[in-house]
Amino acid sequence: MKLVATSFLIGATIIFFGTHAFEGAWVGYVRAAAEAGMVGALADWFAVTALFRRPLGLPIPHTAIIPERKNMFGQTLGDFVGVNFLSPEVVQDKLRRAGIAERAGAWIKQPENAERITNELANVIKGAITVLKDEEVQAVLEQAIVKRVTEKPWGPPLGKLLGQVLTDGAHHKLVDLMCDRAYEWVRDNSDKVSLIVTDRAPTWSPKFVDALLGDKVYTELVNFAWAVKTDVNHPMRLAVDQFLIEFATDMQTDPATMHRAEQVKQQVITHPDVQKLISSAWGTAKKMLIDAAEDPSSELRKRVTQGLITLGTNLTDDLELRAKVDGWLEQAAGYVVSNYRAEITTLITDTVERWDAEETSRKIELQVGRDLQFIRINGTVVGALAGLVIYTAASLLF
Repeated sequence: MKLVATSFLIGATIIFFGTHAFEGAWVGYVRAAAEAGMVGALADWFAVTALFRRPLGLPIPHTAIIPERKNMFGQTLGDFVGVNFLSPEVVQDKLRRAGIAERAGAWIKQPENAERITNELANVIKGAITVLKDEEVQAVLEQAIVKRVTEKPWGPPLGKLLGQVLTDGAHHKLVDLMCDRAYEWVRDNSDKVSLIVTDRAPTWSPKFVDALLGDKVYTELVNFAWAVKTDVNHPMRLAVDQFLIEFATDMQTDPATMHRAEQVKQQVITHPDVQKLISSAWGTAKKMLIDAAEDPSSELRKRVTQGLITLGTNLTDDLELRAKVDGWLEQAAGYVVSNYRAEITTLITDTVERWDAEETSRKIELQVGRDLQFIRINGTVVGALAGLVIYTAASLLF
């Protein structure tokens, strides 16, 4: 395009000088048009060239505008974007009209899209777990969980929990189970009961007396176990309830009981099996997560996929939920724009500042140069026409 525009200038120049070889009234009109075309072409060549470099390398003021004022252009562009595009009203209105929640829901509820998101989440989980160092994660778990659990006394919270269980009567099923098992054991172990009686009997006691006494004790024990099993108001049951209530209270108020609870806690924590469980907790959890993430048929991935489909369906069908999600997005976008608009626009200005001035000028010229060369062509043509009109008017008037 530069060659085409320059050829117009060359053509006007040739015509201008060529007219000096001819005579006639028409020669003046042609010469005036060619002369004005030359002036227009040169003027527009200077204007176009001055945008990107210094014409002929001369230090003429207000030339090489783009290389010299690159940073100012970046700052102006950043301010323009910040004012006209990153205002909370503009961003929120755009989000409101976009209907992101409905469109996202329609996309997510498609099974293949939900599966795709699940795959990406699985890759993220695997990547995050792989990057984490096992010893660091283990240290965090011990500090954040184990240490916090061991620092707090166990007595009062356990006593409060036990008291709530007793108040709700949830322990009755456990008591029923214990009574059932106790009755079944007594019923099925008559030999053991008799053996205990005979072993405790005096050596001088006759064997048949020991046997009769053993049978009697067994019968009474079976009757007693049956009564406890079948009578919910049996004194034994009431005694167990009273004991548990008192124990729950002591765990919250009695120093001796609370101290024993702390001793039990320390014994549990310091037990080798518990320490081994704690040290291997992250390794076990890590393996479970990786296996679940890698297996497309794992229950975890199935639940995540189904949850995404359900979420997408709710977003498309539930107008109230969709309005809430859109409202949250608008509020979040408004907050980000209001508080971080300067940082966002700084990305533009800083990027432009890092550009090389000459390279930037070259890239812009390649993008818009074709249109700018048309300005030179138009300048030649319009200049020639203007010169012709002026010459004609002058000839007529003078």
